[in-house]
Amino acid sequence: MDIRKFSLPEIIFGHGSMEYTGSYALQLGAKKVFVVSDPGLEKSGWVKKLLQIIEASSLRWVYYSNVSSNPRDYEVHTGAELYKAEGADVVIALGGGSPMDMAKGVATVVSNGGTIQDYEGANLITSPLPPMIFLPSTAGSGSDISQFAIITDVGRKVKMSLISRSLTPNVSIIDPELLSTVDDDLLISSAVDALAHAVESYVSLIAHTLTETQALKAIHLILENMQPALKTRNPNALEFLSIAATAAGMSFSNASLGACHAIAHSLGGFFDTTHGMVHPVLLPAVMKYNLPACEEKMATIGEIVLGKRLSSARQTAAGGITRLHEIFLELGTATHFREIVNDRSAFPQICEMATKDACLLTNPRPATAEELLAICEEVW
Repeated sequence: MDIRKFSLPEIIFGHGSMEYTGSYALQLGAKKVFVVSDPGLEKSGWVKKLLQIIEASSLRWVYYSNVSSNPRDYEVHTGAELYKAEGADVVIALGGGSPMDMAKGVATVVSNGGTIQDYEGANLITSPLPPMIFLPSTAGSGSDISQFAIITDVGRKVKMSLISRSLTPNVSIIDPELLSTVDDDLLISSAVDALAHAVESYVSLIAHTLTETQALKAIHLILENMQPALKTRNPNALEFLSIAATAAGMSFSNASLGACHAIAHSLGGFFDTTHGMVHPVLLPAVMKYNLPACEEKMATIGEIVLGKRLSSARQTAAGGITRLHEIFLELGTATHFREIVNDRSAFPQICEMATKDACLLTNPRPATAEELLAICEEVW
């Protein structure tokens, strides 16, 4: 049997678990915490609540919210300067993938020096990061679980993938109550992001039983709970979506991803598109491309999506891909690139950049820039 590594943070899960943030910061030796969030969470009242919890633990804090939807390199550097100037010692991030990736970027630069570009790639972070506590406000990105951070290099128009065990936070506090204020568009895009994490990590070249189990459970929970969560904000459905995002995060953090995310990163770096909007466009097409290389695994996914198995593995897999496309249409998401970008002439350059993305290394079927371009043209 192969020896496998499975990395994850300490996880605190449940309604009201946000209240434990201060006590966990104290356990990690905090005296002055560096809090990262965004204006949306300020408006919803969650930032104020978090700061009150921190103050109730007699901790000082400094707050940073200069976070774009695709975190920029210069925002990381500004945050690192503030962290050092204020003498902070523990990083707390509240938000979706953007604030959490920003927090990882700041923690990397303050502890390792240089610029964030120095750590693009895998296993380039050599010094320990400050302790990190993350509170996800969406059920999707998995950044609170994963060894990944995605930061945009503005000069190159490239989304850099940083991959290191050091980027896994010490503690993930997952409070499903935070989802109660998320609007429909964000709920959908986050859940589809988690679904893409689960699908791609399940068929990854380095998937194994520990990751596959989490991925399949995530797919099932997302498909079963999406509509109830959207229609009524049913607390049980929101909790199951949080569990699904956590499971998908466990899977992709340890098995990596594939062509869908490689293209999405390149597209986001070039056009500054919202990450979650890209997956409903790309995922079915990438699954179709990968089908010949992982037919039985795609059939297993198809059986979950369809709720039954058809007469052959190929038919079940193809039927599941078709049904997934229909589900995205029913959710009202974009299903063609022309709905989210207006310039297809950049696709060759984008696909060339995607071949250099670390996620493509674990795609089940090798893909050249020309083959990635064909996928993009198919869904234009």
